[in-house]
Amino acid sequence: MCAGDGKGCEHRLTWIKPSFLWMMYRCGWGAKAGQETVLAVEITRDGFEWALRHACLSSYVRGVHPDRATWQRQLKHAPTRIQWDPERDLRLQALPYRSPQLGLAGEAVRRYADEWTVTISDVTPLAREIHTLVGNGDLDSAARLLPQELPYPAADELPAHLRP
Repeated sequence: MCAGDGKGCEHRLTWIKPSFLWMMYRCGWGAKAGQETVLAVEITRDGFEWALRHACLSSYVRGVHPDRATWQRQLKHAPTRIQWDPERDLRLQALPYRSPQLGLAGEAVRRYADEWTVTISDVTPLAREIHTLVGNGDLDSAARLLPQELPYPAADELPAHLRP
């Protein structure tokens, strides 16, 4: 996964993207060069919550962070960073609400690989099937094939320093 860059994976971010449609936006339905395979990685809830507890926002937010220098120190030492991106619809257009993307580094990457991962599934055929239906204008059929995604139950408990 990190071969060829002269560094181990602990020097790069590994991203958890909990939204199927945001991932389709990112990889172009599995058609972007170098992103032709789409994998769904199921992780433990304990692992996801560990990542949240040890996270820092990826951007400085006035009022959330005391100052930019404090935020930069927190970000440098946090094994997880949270980036909030607009959620996407079936046509991959931005929606008026955001979904979290979790960037893992160092200890978080090790835990992700060694402890949290439950299953890895190739969902490339599903991505292509949904994309074909969307391209044909059959949004109802496409929507029925989407993986079920529910709001994360702890959203109200998410610490204020992690909210966008």
